[in-house]
Amino acid sequence: MKAISRRAALEMFVAAPAAAALVWTPAEARQAHEHAEAAKVAAPAAPFKPKFFTAHEYATVSVLVDLIIPKDERSGSATDAGVPAFMDFMMIDQPRRQVAMRGGLAMIDRLAIDRFGKRFVSGTDRERRSLLDEIAYTSNPDRGLSQAIAFFSSFRDLTASGFWSTKMGIADLQYQGNVFVSEWTGCPDAALKKLGVRYDV
Repeated sequence: MKAISRRAALEMFVAAPAAAALVWTPAEARQAHEHAEAAKVAAPAAPFKPKFFTAHEYATVSVLVDLIIPKDERSGSATDAGVPAFMDFMMIDQPRRQVAMRGGLAMIDRLAIDRFGKRFVSGTDRERRSLLDEIAYTSNPDRGLSQAIAFFSSFRDLTASGFWSTKMGIADLQYQGNVFVSEWTGCPDAALKKLGVRYDV
């Protein structure tokens, strides 16, 4: 894989809309998870080895996704669900998105170096969170952060797509679909009241 300089990556990243370069459809997300699951079955004892991400990028992705979806009392974290591997497969399956991803991760590191003198993964939890607080909101008016904000918004969406398309993520949603209902008695009164609607009789 041809390496590109951080400067070149950032220049390319700024030249193209970041958010558009990282948007995936639900079908693409499902396909990537199917590939990831197939790879796990083929070599269950071997630890996952990324094909697109460098070791440092993969570590950065792992930290970022777990800050977005941490482990809680209901389910595991994004890394527990295999989101970093999912993202690696997405990059291989969708090469046109590689520059945006690589450039975005480099930009996160550049911001971290500017803010606390070290790359993102080397920062403390507090430092990492303070940086993400700057780029987590699309309403942030700081034009100097617009590309980082666009990248992180798309990265967060991809993290969510990866997590909630897994068995763990579906269980986390407590999805109750595909259950046979022998008798439909209408929407519960509490739900109708909350929505401010009623049945006309």
